[in-house]
Amino acid sequence: MPPALALEFLLLAALWGSSFLFMRLGAAEFGALPTAGLRVALAALFLLPVFLVKGVWADFRQRAQPILFVGLLNSGIPFALFAFAVLHISTGLTAILNATVPLTGAVVAWLWLKDRPGGSRMLGLAIGFIGVILLVAGKSGLNATGLAGGADTSTNLLAMGACLLATACYGIAASFTKRYLTGAHPLATATGSQIGAALGLALPTIWLWPETPVSPTAWGALAAVALFCTAIAYILFFRIIAQAGPSKALTVTFLVPVFALLYGAFFIGETITPWMVLCGIVIVCGTALSTGLVRLGWLERAV
Repeated sequence: MPPALALEFLLLAALWGSSFLFMRLGAAEFGALPTAGLRVALAALFLLPVFLVKGVWADFRQRAQPILFVGLLNSGIPFALFAFAVLHISTGLTAILNATVPLTGAVVAWLWLKDRPGGSRMLGLAIGFIGVILLVAGKSGLNATGLAGGADTSTNLLAMGACLLATACYGIAASFTKRYLTGAHPLATATGSQIGAALGLALPTIWLWPETPVSPTAWGALAAVALFCTAIAYILFFRIIAQAGPSKALTVTFLVPVFALLYGAFFIGETITPWMVLCGIVIVCGTALSTGLVRLGWLERAV
């Protein structure tokens, strides 16, 4: 990867890693659904100018329905679930669970698109999901990650379940995009998906709008997650895909939890436990195998 592209890669990981912290700060005052609704609405506004790029508006008009729908799957629902999760578990743990996206994506592609993984990828899926089970079930992880004082185990489990449901939405959205939006202009998909998510979350955002005034800190966090972690990050992500291919772009998932853990520890004093780090390594190793980034030749030949 050229140095300039590698810098963009690191910037993308840093931006996506900070999204969990910004969601935490925003959701603490706005609530989960208004946080997600504002995030996608502001991101859509920031991205609207890309429709001026030649061919983007025409491509969006031609594929408007699937693009709007995938926005709800790929942004609206997952953002709401993650905004709920960070109110109850640490941002670092949330980011580690988010790193399972390629695992769920591989499973959905296998079941829906009949994209059967080979031996190395099958082993990776097994390793990755073992890492998730260990992380969720491990007593150390549960005890160290509650953010709301006195949150019980059932609440923590519900929050972690929300994270895994969000990753399932990402996996379904990826297969949906491959099946129905292949060849679509990436900027049309990025912008249109945020519009679709904003439309889908508009009414819940209005209904659940906080009754008390919201601080400038929460407003700033929402503006930051919309502009930097959504609008700009999408543009960077599609640039990396165009220049380095989807496989290399996908590896950004491995670095996101590192930044998220550091931000959480530095800015809001979250604890990084050895159990979280160990399970995170297991998940990353499984993900590397399941996505085909690492292959075991002997296993491929044996299967």
